[in-house]
Parts: sequence; structure tokens; C-alpha cells
Amino acid sequence: MTSTSSAAGSHTSVQALAITGMFTAVLAVLSILQIPMPSGVPVTLQTFAVSLCGYVLGAKRGTLCVALYLLLGIIGLPVFTGMTAGIGRIFGFTGGFLYGFLPLALTCGLGSRAHHHAAAFLSGLLGLAICHLLGAVHYSIAAECGVRQAFLLVSLPYLIKDALSVAGALAAALILRKTMNRAGISF
Repeated sequence: MTSTSSAAGSHTSVQALAITGMFTAVLAVLSILQIPMPSGVPVTLQTFAVSLCGYVLGAKRGTLCVALYLLLGIIGLPVFTGMTAGIGRIFGFTGGFLYGFLPLALTCGLGSRAHHHAAAFLSGLLGLAICHLLGAVHYSIAAECGVRQAFLLVSLPYLIKDALSVAGALAAALILRKTMNRAGISF
């Protein structure tokens, strides 16, 4: 490898790291905004942000972005809904949705490789289903209620909003990826 190609590879790595960090920050900001709900599971823009990370960054970096976000929240930075933090959030009512963001980012990232937008969207919906399953099961344990009751309380009311969030993230990602490619930003 020549020093020129080594420098180019280093530049690409730094650029990829910076973009991953930037999307982690976007996820954190969009997570803070919330509309509280009686169930304890607020309405947020997290699903949109997580899906956007996956669709723009791909499976590996999109999932890494979400893992970094979770780590920042666990160690005490107030990045979770309502500017909260701590490992207790992972064990609270919304914990299943938080770690359920990992498969959502992964499937959106895998979908970003699809040649058809419908396949990319379906991949995101698969991740959304996994996220909601984990969220409902975890909520049922934390709230000491049945899984069916948890699904009706904290999953079903959010499904349409979250499916629209995945679709919106895909549309935004298509524009962002095209813009980034034109600007010569690759990772």
C-alpha cells in the first residue's frame, strides 16, 4: 500500500467515524423530544432516527450508532427520552424498545442494500416488528402484566406512527445518500 492510498484510507475512516458520531447525536436529540403517555411509553421520534441511522449508514455502522447511543445513555449522559439516563432505563418499562432499536437499525441497514425500495421498507418493517415484540415482552415483565395486555397498551397504539417513521426515514435516507454521494462522502 502506498502512502497516498494509506492516507486516503485513513481519511475515509475518520470521515466514517465522524458521520457515525453525527448520526448518534441526531438520534440522541430526536430521543429527547417526547409526548408522555399514561402507559409510561412516550411518543418520540426515536423510531425515525434509528431507522434513518440504519438506512443511511448501513447495517454495521447503523447498528454501531445505536449501540453507541445506548452506551452513552447507560453510562449517564442524558440522551434517553426526556433527557434521562442510566442503566435503570434499560430495565424500566421502555427497556425492550431501547435494546430493540439494535435489530431495527440492523434490518434497516440490510434493507439499504436492496435494489427495490419496497424490499428496503419491508426489511425495516421486520426490524420494527422485532423491536415491538421485544418492547412488549419487556414491558409485560417490568409492569407484571400479560404480553397480550402489554402489546395492546404499548405497541398497538404506536404501530402506524412507527411504520410511517420507517417509511419517512427511508425516503430521507434516499435523499441523504444521494447528496452524500454527490459530495464525495463515502464510508
